[in-house]
Amino acid sequence: MLFRYMGMRLRAGFGEPARRCLWYATRVQRVFLIDTDTASDDAVALIMALRASEVRVAAITTVAGNVPVQQSTCNALYLVELCGADVPVYMGADKPLLRPYQNATWFHGCDGLGEHNYPAPRRSPGDLHAVDAIIQTVESNPDIVIVTLAPLTNLALALAKRPDLANRVSRCVVMGGAPCGEGNVTPAAEYNIWVDPEAARIVFLSGLPVEMIGWHLSRAEAVVNDTDIAHIQRFKTKLGDFAIECNSHARNAYKIQTGEDGISLPDPVAMSIALDPTIGTQWSSHFVDIETSSDLTRGMTVVDRLNVAKDERNQTVWSAALANNRQSKICWTMDTKRWKAALFRALK
Repeated sequence: MLFRYMGMRLRAGFGEPARRCLWYATRVQRVFLIDTDTASDDAVALIMALRASEVRVAAITTVAGNVPVQQSTCNALYLVELCGADVPVYMGADKPLLRPYQNATWFHGCDGLGEHNYPAPRRSPGDLHAVDAIIQTVESNPDIVIVTLAPLTNLALALAKRPDLANRVSRCVVMGGAPCGEGNVTPAAEYNIWVDPEAARIVFLSGLPVEMIGWHLSRAEAVVNDTDIAHIQRFKTKLGDFAIECNSHARNAYKIQTGEDGISLPDPVAMSIALDPTIGTQWSSHFVDIETSSDLTRGMTVVDRLNVAKDERNQTVWSAALANNRQSKICWTMDTKRWKAALFRALK
């Protein structure tokens, strides 16, 4: 929880006793903007944000990714209604900047929510395009936190129109990438970055205060296992039941993909760290670039972990990443018990 201390410091005149300074603590809500390709794990991340009392979600923007943008928008609107929230949803880019669009319905189901035939939302998206909504929301909310759970197409387009947006954002928490590790869509790349690597490169080189929450954090002990699922089901809440149900297709796909049994939730992991950065236990800052020209390593998040980008032999290749001297923060490990506790609180 963040607090702002407000009050008045009273100075004593020469020879007078100093009077006590009174300060009053007032709780300050942080403002989030969430960009999503709303499928099963995004849905749980949205629940976490929309139920967090310390956060006001100013806007949700949607993009083509896990599912086409029309379905992503429908799912986001449904989640807002399910949570009883009043947050505008804006539809954005229907394809990557340069690449043919490739969805992930094989993982999340045709509707992105496990094919359980959820009802259509009663709401409609806002009139603004997501790119313009991002610009307007950032300009209206100093020090806003942007949380991206999807390919970075919308944010890249917003930065192309208004590069100065990078200076108005306090944090840009990016669920994406496989820093110095294995990918989940190719051996080298994580899906969100791979789908639109050109957009990802624009965002990472923009000067935004990027915090990369890679796919690796949602694996192994972070996977929601049978014991965790039974615990959530004992809540007997609509949100808890929905979170388990809508991830049923993804659970099966994840087991085929990795051999691990359980529900892997990369977007909620990223959201938990956006809400509470101390859940991340090991961080370091490095220059990052995104591979866009290689078929073999397309979308690879290349992290200068040993800080050699500035060496003479590397400066030419790394010149774009070095240009603004802004490094990205990489989260390497997290407290899995605290992550799951945050998830449980949101679903009760």
